[in-house]
Amino acid sequence: MIAERDLADLGIHRISMPIPFPEAGGPVNAYALADRDGGLVLFDAGLGSRDAEAALAEGLRRIGRSPSDVRRIVVSHGHVDHFGGARTVMEGAGHDVPVEVHPRDLPKVAGAGARWEELAPAYGAHLRRLGVPAETLGEAAREVARGFALARPVPSARPLDLEEPVRLSHATFEILHMPGHTPGLVCLYDREHRIFVSDDHLLERVSPNPLIEVGPGGEEGWRPLVAYLESVVRLRALEVDVVLPGHATPFDDHRRVIDRLLHFYGKRQARIEELLSKGPATAWELSRALFPAAPPGATFLTVSEAIANLEVLEARGRVAREEGGALRRFRLA
Repeated sequence: MIAERDLADLGIHRISMPIPFPEAGGPVNAYALADRDGGLVLFDAGLGSRDAEAALAEGLRRIGRSPSDVRRIVVSHGHVDHFGGARTVMEGAGHDVPVEVHPRDLPKVAGAGARWEELAPAYGAHLRRLGVPAETLGEAAREVARGFALARPVPSARPLDLEEPVRLSHATFEILHMPGHTPGLVCLYDREHRIFVSDDHLLERVSPNPLIEVGPGGEEGWRPLVAYLESVVRLRALEVDVVLPGHATPFDDHRRVIDRLLHFYGKRQARIEELLSKGPATAWELSRALFPAAPPGATFLTVSEAIANLEVLEARGRVAREEGGALRRFRLA
């Protein structure tokens, strides 16, 4: 595996920042990339908390840089721990710093908490239809809102040009759209040096959360785990010597990690089929069986995991949904 000191020779520097989300799999990473003009491209900007922003500033100092060197911020996806610190970097730069994100995730970054407030009623209705009790919804909503409080929106964020590579001093990264964890997640890939910057698309020790997404009117259609399984097969086919993840430390042998992840999802889906053999159930009921110790604040994550795996089984013809009444249930097909 390429050592981090060798990555530094290519102008690639990992900056690790603390976050209060243990399910993420470790501290969040931003990558400071030396561009051809002597400045920096920042791939992700961490969380907008005091501790994370201090760690980002210290990370830049450690490589002899400061926010004034940042010429561009590319956001991997629209989750608060990856774009929350962007505004602070922009304000400290002393010049215009464009923030770019895939169009599918742009509203999350540009609107942040305000967008959640707009969408919260639609999410609440959707979760009730999936069986989540009213008394649990309040704590789940408060937990999500607490996360958005750690990120200021970036109204000036603009769409990322996927066709234009990120050209660095000693490397060139293609931008690869890898939907799944979010609809607009992007990764970076240097074919020459076989470096893959995976952000949350592939993590060594935890599975990426496939999260529910609905529109303002409750519109559905996004199936995160179905999309993820297609994207991760594309990644498996690439030649990669080192993976630079969005959380924790770099790792190698990406196919080993992917195969273990696919096995994990296979076991989870088999467990869901076993549970459904006892009769139809809601996504909420299945999530309680899968994660019996999860607190109410984790409801959004656990129900997202249950419904995402159900959608994979549905796409394969293994389960079917029942829409009668106020609740959506699933049964073996």
